[in-house]
Parts: sequence; structure tokens; C-alpha cells
Amino acid sequence: MDYMILKEASAKWGVTPRWINYFCSGGRIPGPVKMGMVWLISKSV
Repeated sequence: MDYMILKEASAKWGVTPRWINYFCSGGRIPGPVKMGMVWLISKSV
């Protein structure tokens, strides 16, 4: 499975990386994986 980081997701969706971080920790994005301090988001989302 291919993943993208917050910066790539924010460019794709037009919001700041901080909002993506809130969405991941709040469960609003399906299936994010946290590796250490970094959220990995499926590219298929």
C-alpha cells in the first residue's frame, strides 16, 4: 500500500498540515498509521 505524509496530503486537499494532523488524531480520515511522530495516510483516500 502506498502512503503519503501530512505535507503531501495537505497539498492534495488544500488545507494545512496541522489540519491533517487534527483529522488523523480525531479519526476523521480513514486508516491513518502513526509511525513514531509521523502520520502516514493511504494515497487511495
